[in-house]
Amino acid sequence: MATGIAMNQRWARRETPPTRRAIQLGLSGGVMALLVCLIGLVNAFSKRFIINDVLTTAQAILAIIVLITGYMAAARTWKRGQPAATAIVYGALAGLMVGVVLAALVLIGSAVNLREVLVNATPALYGILTFEQESQGVGLGMLLLATGVLGLLGALLFILPDRMRNAVLMGFGVLIFVGLLQDLIELVLNRNRGVQRFFYTSNGLTVTGALLLFILPFLLRLGWGYVGDRVRSNVEALPPASRRGLSWAMTGLGILFLLLFPRIFGSFPSEVMNNVALLGVLMGLGLNIVVGFAGLLDLGYVGFFAIGAYTMAVLTSPQLNFPIDMGFWQALPFAILISIFCGMLLGIPVLKMRGDYLAIVTLGFGEIIRLLALSDLMRPRLGGAQGVTQVATANFAGTELTTPQTLYYLLLASVALTWFISRRLRDSRIGRAWMALREDEDVAEAMGINLVSTKLMAFGTGAAMAGLGGAIFAAKLQSIAPQSFDLLISINALAIIIIGGLASIPGVVVGALLLIGVPELLREFNEYRLWVYGIMMVVMMLFRPEGFWPEEHRRRELHDTEPGIEDSATVGMDPAAAPGQS
Repeated sequence: MATGIAMNQRWARRETPPTRRAIQLGLSGGVMALLVCLIGLVNAFSKRFIINDVLTTAQAILAIIVLITGYMAAARTWKRGQPAATAIVYGALAGLMVGVVLAALVLIGSAVNLREVLVNATPALYGILTFEQESQGVGLGMLLLATGVLGLLGALLFILPDRMRNAVLMGFGVLIFVGLLQDLIELVLNRNRGVQRFFYTSNGLTVTGALLLFILPFLLRLGWGYVGDRVRSNVEALPPASRRGLSWAMTGLGILFLLLFPRIFGSFPSEVMNNVALLGVLMGLGLNIVVGFAGLLDLGYVGFFAIGAYTMAVLTSPQLNFPIDMGFWQALPFAILISIFCGMLLGIPVLKMRGDYLAIVTLGFGEIIRLLALSDLMRPRLGGAQGVTQVATANFAGTELTTPQTLYYLLLASVALTWFISRRLRDSRIGRAWMALREDEDVAEAMGINLVSTKLMAFGTGAAMAGLGGAIFAAKLQSIAPQSFDLLISINALAIIIIGGLASIPGVVVGALLLIGVPELLREFNEYRLWVYGIMMVVMMLFRPEGFWPEEHRRRELHDTEPGIEDSATVGMDPAAAPGQS
């Protein structure tokens, strides 16, 4: 015991000095800013204004990186017992180091032609970083001053009380998001030219509109910070019947909003919601059963999506001359049943596999399905590389569901059905068996759980939801091709449930909105979508490893600590130096 305490004391004495830690963090933020510059993001969006003639998208991206760097430097300093003033100084120092890295890029790029290796290291980039100043020295001084001040502001943001910090973040978040969605919002506001002119110019928000968009969310969030706890306590104090009635009323308002969504927002937002529901929620809910509930890592999930789509195409398209002429509703049960059969067929040979081995086998299954559809052997039956056209569309009460607004309701009904099934299965005996299987397969078997039927049930249920999504996908496009079913769809579905929260049903919706809805709305960033995926995954793993809307069990698992166990880093240290002390 004494040896352990002595080792911890030596570890504490050898801890990185705060100044060096702030510099290191600043250099890390500088590398991130450097990456943003060299992948072309700054050049591409240097003329795209969020606030007209005040703030461009490129400046906003760099400013956010510096603010986060200053915030993290202050947080690390504060948690090691340093006073607030010291935390602010180290935040400013970290922000300044980001500026040093960018200034080094400008100086090196001005002396050496970096474009032979780094295509985006252009004089235009150096001009942006030096605020288009004629004197490079003056521009670099402005760059260092700006990053130092932003780092200081990031540190101040950490020092602020929680209510004030949340209100500031809400105000800035709404301002940036509304500025980025200018084209879409102007389309929605097309009938109200006065409001449109108040908020927007031809390129970005007006200054008055930007101030209003910051102040209103700021005040609303600040007010909720003061009254939110009281409102929640008053709601909890209500009789159970009243709480249930309030819950039903809120649910009814949500359903009403979803039903009126196409009429309120129009065609393009409805198409975005269709993609979120089809490629995000339907796929995510099915994969969530396999990976989130049962813990079976499936990287070939797109194979079941393809099976559902091709079944619909084969049964309804006159191009393939199927003997029985079917419509969408007649072919839909067959698409789901064949997907279930293939899911169980895949489950049989992988019953004894776990972890990476299971992932590799399922990955191979997805690729086999795609290559079969591409092959010359199956061309007469599956259309080959050219795919299948003239797939039957869905219709309801004599109305063809082909426009985004009409197809929206079919997808909304499908999501509601899969949501209901997922909820009922999660709370059922088979759902508890899946979760026991996920936690420890050997213990689950010892407790009497039939591994064969439990795994096959997971594969079959997940495949059914993917097959449903694939069938609607084929009817939506009225044509399919093998190129539509590559590995990236499986990776996207897996990323959705990880970012939303494994085994969390609402988390699937959150993940789909973040990874499919937001990029669809911000089409101008489409080239950088995978880069954004990577950033979101890294940020989530660092700050919210349980996901943005986690399952309660997983939240406790990752955040609760066992009572009576001390942090080894603080054993034997002076209490004033322990994390969280000030």
